[in-house]
Amino acid sequence: MDADTNNDDQIDIGINSSSSSKLVLYSYWQSSCSWRVRFALKLKGLIYEYKAVDLSKGEQFSPEFEELNPLHFVPVLVDGDVVVSDSYAILLYLEEKYPQRALLPAADPQQRALNLQAASIISSSMQPLHMLSLLKYIEDKFGPDERLLWVQTHIEKGFLALEKLLIDFAAKYATGEDVYMTINKSVAHIQG
Repeated sequence: MDADTNNDDQIDIGINSSSSSKLVLYSYWQSSCSWRVRFALKLKGLIYEYKAVDLSKGEQFSPEFEELNPLHFVPVLVDGDVVVSDSYAILLYLEEKYPQRALLPAADPQQRALNLQAASIISSSMQPLHMLSLLKYIEDKFGPDERLLWVQTHIEKGFLALEKLLIDFAAKYATGEDVYMTINKSVAHIQG
């Protein structure tokens, strides 16, 4: 069961940081962008409050949510007075503010660059091309067959690029023996 389907408002996934800030994650349980942030919070052992934003009901267009993210996308992380949207920016923020359990390898610049490159391929070159709003637009303009073809083409292209990038580095995980911020759970499946 996905943590986001839990009816409790408080998600306890580890030891809270020494900071007095309360972390609040605005998320949708089916969002891969939200998933990667929840994964990072778990790796870092941070406690956060989960606020569901039901994209299927249009809750991202509420005036309250628009104040947090005018683009109407999840996830959004609130840390005290700091509001960060976009999963990649959230991960980098968490890495700087909460250094326990690093999301990026610190000692090896090549491995750090590899992780950032893989993360960028997922978050910039693949994921935006199959966002629900874009797919709805394609289906409305060109039909459901074109929507499916669009998704298959761009996901395949991205995974082929990741396979080539990671072929010499893959071990237990996509980029080596430790889990880092290779931003999507699907990357682990390309080693197969």
